[in-house]
Amino acid sequence: MRRLLAASFHYNVVMNASSTLPRPASASTASEPVPDPLIIAGQKFRSRLIVGTGKYKSFHETALALDASGAEMVTVAVRRVNLDRTKESLLDYIDPKKYFLLPNTAGCYTADEAVRAARLGREVGISDWVKLEVIGDQATLYPDVQATVEATRVLVKEGFTVLPYTSDDIVFAQRLLDAGASAIMPLGAPIGSGLGIQNAAHIRILRERITEVPLIVDAGVGTASDATIAMELGADAVLMNTGIAAAHDAVLMAGAMKHAVLAGRQAFRAGRMPRKLYATASSPLEGIIR
Repeated sequence: MRRLLAASFHYNVVMNASSTLPRPASASTASEPVPDPLIIAGQKFRSRLIVGTGKYKSFHETALALDASGAEMVTVAVRRVNLDRTKESLLDYIDPKKYFLLPNTAGCYTADEAVRAARLGREVGISDWVKLEVIGDQATLYPDVQATVEATRVLVKEGFTVLPYTSDDIVFAQRLLDAGASAIMPLGAPIGSGLGIQNAAHIRILRERITEVPLIVDAGVGTASDATIAMELGADAVLMNTGIAAAHDAVLMAGAMKHAVLAGRQAFRAGRMPRKLYATASSPLEGIIR
């Protein structure tokens, strides 16, 4: 009985003391997040998830999914959205006070087409930022990277903030940087494929070499684990559309992607444990009384 009373007294003393101990400076809770903004061309964003607005069943579903995603930046295809505001348009469902609109040049197959689309987005008052896409192959929607570099040079000279969709080639990534790109956005897999990250080694190389601007994985994400892997590889953000819009429940998937990106970012910052070939006991045997 004395032993039980002594043990109980010791437990209460330890628990009461630990509850008053100050937390480490690095500790945080859900209500006290560590500031970790995504910064592109001097603009700060709390969310590292960027979402597209195509392929949804309705404008209403689009609005619900955007809200569930927690995204602050959303892309709008200039050539596919009704810019005539006298008729119902996707833009009627996106609050410009809540979301940062990023026009994209989807559907363009030449540098000249892409430049014209970007100019149109600025002229109608959407933004002088642009997600630049110049497609080189219709079957795979793989980018024409040389044309993308050419269009980037032109648009940067005209005062645009250019975020180019590109391959995972470090050589062209460097050329885009030299042309004035404000981010490098390599595909994880072909657009709309949902295959996830197909070349992790190249993403790692880009992460190591691209330090001047954000690295944003663009295209190929199919589910939440794909987004987490992209972030764990060191991507600063993930841009996706079909992975959410084509899900059976797009709104639920949007929420999953929100948490996946956050989890991947936190895991990358925390630093994973080393991989080992053999087991290591969770409770070391050293010091155990035998």
